[in-house]
Amino acid sequence: MRVVIAEDSAVLREGLVQLLADRGHEVCAAVADAGSLVAAVREERPDVAVVDIRMPPTHTDEGLRAALELRSEFPETGVLVFSQYIETRYAARLLERNAAGVGYLLKDRVADVADFTAALERVAAGGTALDPEVVRQLLAVRGAVSGLAALTARERDVLALMAEGRSNTAIAAALVITDGAVEKHVASIFGKLGLEKSGSDNRRVLAVLQYFNR
Repeated sequence: MRVVIAEDSAVLREGLVQLLADRGHEVCAAVADAGSLVAAVREERPDVAVVDIRMPPTHTDEGLRAALELRSEFPETGVLVFSQYIETRYAARLLERNAAGVGYLLKDRVADVADFTAALERVAAGGTALDPEVVRQLLAVRGAVSGLAALTARERDVLALMAEGRSNTAIAAALVITDGAVEKHVASIFGKLGLEKSGSDNRRVLAVLQYFNR
């Protein structure tokens, strides 16, 4: 992967650079503020950008606003928000137009380097990678919306795990059910959300998009 990193902590920024370089990825730029992030992506056109939320000058939401700008200007570039904070309003906006190539992980909940790099690779390839707590809070915000009413409780559980970017096998392990049962739930979700099989569309991504856009 070709990666741009935006992180105002010099120690964490350099740590991410070394971590990715050790695994054969190219870090095109590592910057400390949102303006430099946008400029770097415009110049380097990376596969994915790793973005902190709170950066100079105000340390509030610069990173997320920059992420939204990048998603609009460069939809082919994946964006992985990597932060200590959950901003549900911005997270929903990142997902509402196109969930493909979007991730949101919490720094203090990433316990394994392999999990982080796998999530980054998934986002770069057009998938999703959402921390379960981010999913839970987004669901709490949108849970009262009736668009998902046709799904059973188990189907909602499966869809939430799909939103985290988990495979059918990983979903089966998390819910302690068989792979076949997961396949049936996924097929039912696609049917209830009106997602017909297509050679060009990733129905898992479209299902996640509907999940957050209703």
